[in-house]
Amino acid sequence: MLNDLSTPLSFLQTRRSARPRDLVGPGPDSSQLETIFRIASRIPDHGKLHPWRFVHVPRRARPAFAALLDRAYREERPEPGRLELEANERFAHQAPTLIVALSCPVVPHKIPAWEQELSCGAACFSLLAGAHAMGFAGGWVTGWAAYSDTVRDAFGTADERIAAFIFLGTPGVLLQERPRPELSEIAAEWSPAT
Repeated sequence: MLNDLSTPLSFLQTRRSARPRDLVGPGPDSSQLETIFRIASRIPDHGKLHPWRFVHVPRRARPAFAALLDRAYREERPEPGRLELEANERFAHQAPTLIVALSCPVVPHKIPAWEQELSCGAACFSLLAGAHAMGFAGGWVTGWAAYSDTVRDAFGTADERIAAFIFLGTPGVLLQERPRPELSEIAAEWSPAT
């Protein structure tokens, strides 16, 4: 008997990102988060290198994360504006769950760094898809903090890069569909040159 594909297809056709500021509790509990991480690990990984890792920033650590962002921002911009600092504070505290995704390619290695970076991106998406499958929503964001050495050093090493800040929770507002590209813009059939 064939599996009913309508549920998985419906899931894949309806997955969308949420704005982290619109995510409310509950977020995934520790058991659900473990399942989400396991789902994220089941992605293409040429060479079995797992050139990525995830760091969960629990709610109790969010004030320290906010202080880190404040310090890093002031290092890069000695005279920050009040609104910028307030935005960093909100960023640190939004959504119930925060995961920092790090790209950590194994270099040198016969597997090109580019393939390893693609694997990291796939792991981030799979994490979001796993959360969606469990009834949560998520938002993948970067911004200045993803490119800050000070922020990166708090989570990893100079050989790593922050690929994403992934916020998870329950949608506090109805998720809005966004325009999607026409298939003719993103898919084509190759014809050899004559």
